[in-house]
Amino acid sequence: MVATKSISSLVLVDSSSSTFLSPIPRFLTLRIATTTTPISTTSTLRRSPRSLPSSLAAMFPENSVLSDVCASGIASVVAVSCLGFWGEIGKRRIFDQKLIRKLVHINIGLVFMLCWPLFSSGPQGALFASLVPGLNIIRMLLLGLGVYQDEGTIKSMSRHGDRRELLKGPLYYALSITSACFFYWKTSPIAIAVICNLCAGDGMADIVGRRFGTEKLPYNRNKSVAGSIGMAIAGFLVSVGFMYYFASFGYMESGGWDIILRFLIISIASAFVESLPISTDIDDNLTIPLTSALVGTLLF
Repeated sequence: MVATKSISSLVLVDSSSSTFLSPIPRFLTLRIATTTTPISTTSTLRRSPRSLPSSLAAMFPENSVLSDVCASGIASVVAVSCLGFWGEIGKRRIFDQKLIRKLVHINIGLVFMLCWPLFSSGPQGALFASLVPGLNIIRMLLLGLGVYQDEGTIKSMSRHGDRRELLKGPLYYALSITSACFFYWKTSPIAIAVICNLCAGDGMADIVGRRFGTEKLPYNRNKSVAGSIGMAIAGFLVSVGFMYYFASFGYMESGGWDIILRFLIISIASAFVESLPISTDIDDNLTIPLTSALVGTLLF
């Protein structure tokens, strides 16, 4: 009888203790559920831009070829409009010819790169996009060889108004952008570094150098300290800006300080090579893209 009472009392104690403790697991369970729900929502929001390339960037998602053809048409119209605008500025002599040439140098490549999200992400998109500067290669050849005349374009893209100058710097410029577009494309930070240092960096080097370049480099009296610093800063800042631009579409990760540092190293290396006498002898429209691509390949 005593054993029976002790056993029953133990059962009562266990049941009462479990009854007393039972609200705690439920409370903890509810708390965990409420805290995990916002985390999953936040992670979904962070990943949401990755759906953009397949849903919004393509104009006709069901027909990628038609979408890329339309994107090529839009990008071509934008590029020709920019060239026409600066051509008219050159004809009217609103700005100095050297300044116009450098503004064209900065403007064309960067505006073209802004159009890249219109194209599909694969090799097909890279091919159709590269046709836009590729056609400009043919245009430079026809203008430089005198097959047809366009006084405004020649003045806005040459140093001395000589059509034969288009067969050098402007032709190399178009070749470099076409190559970066076709071989690297919008998922590669190397494409960003090549075009941004070529366009923004090299363009600002001349503008800043003419304005503030009183102190010349000891190893090249034709280049200034201010111009080289301006090139490195401009190329770097625009590269980082385009990195975040393409990351917003989900084409690449928005890099941390390590990625930003790599862009800085590439811009400094490109500015240094541009300041060397060999860049004048060959052409900085070749040496800058080659340097950016080489250093970018080593870093990325």
